[in-house]
Amino acid sequence: MLKRDDLLSLNYTFFVLAGMCLAAAGIWVTVDGDSFMKVLPPFTDDFQRYVSVGIFSITIGAVMTLLGLLGCCGAQKESKCLLIMFFSIILIICIAETASAIVALVYSSYTEIILRAWATPGLKEQYGKDKILTDLWNSTMTTLQCCGFSNYTDFSESYYYKQNGGLYPPTCCAGPELFPCDDHNADFSGVVGCFKQIVQLIQRNVNIIRGIAAGVTAIEVAAMGVSMYLYCYLDKKAT
Repeated sequence: MLKRDDLLSLNYTFFVLAGMCLAAAGIWVTVDGDSFMKVLPPFTDDFQRYVSVGIFSITIGAVMTLLGLLGCCGAQKESKCLLIMFFSIILIICIAETASAIVALVYSSYTEIILRAWATPGLKEQYGKDKILTDLWNSTMTTLQCCGFSNYTDFSESYYYKQNGGLYPPTCCAGPELFPCDDHNADFSGVVGCFKQIVQLIQRNVNIIRGIAAGVTAIEVAAMGVSMYLYCYLDKKAT
């Protein structure tokens, strides 16, 4: 029969295993990204090249593993110092996540304005000139079947527009019959902007996002509860 400390340490062991799995996935992406991306929704090569999914996963996985080991050591060694350190770190993470969620909720109505102020100058001045920015936008527009941030007018009088004789990127015109992609064909196509496509993509997957958020929160709260319970138990035992 498992002892109290063994049962409690199982909670931290979950952190270690989850962190190791996430780190392993990150290593897989880094070493053999092509085969890994086959199990995910289609992204173009340029998107995969510039979005460091592997490095991000390895980093988060390493942090989770270290936190889990910290909790396990605290439970097994009955160290109140390690337990309260684990509790404090998880609490800080929870507070940061809650604050981020509140800020995102409060300023959600300003999101489009802020992003447009950032994205539009880049499309006007750098698209077609800066290779990285151009590849990222081409990847996004091809994957989401969109044009610009709001619509094709984001490219009007832009560097790309002037360098290509008044033409827009091919993704701004729906169908090969509407080439060349000039003002008339782009307006006739009515291809929506990428911001609307991203919002729709999030809305279609909102339940998955909520489920992941709820799961992560539950794990963090459970970890804090277990560490505080064990801390109080050890404190009571000492007296």
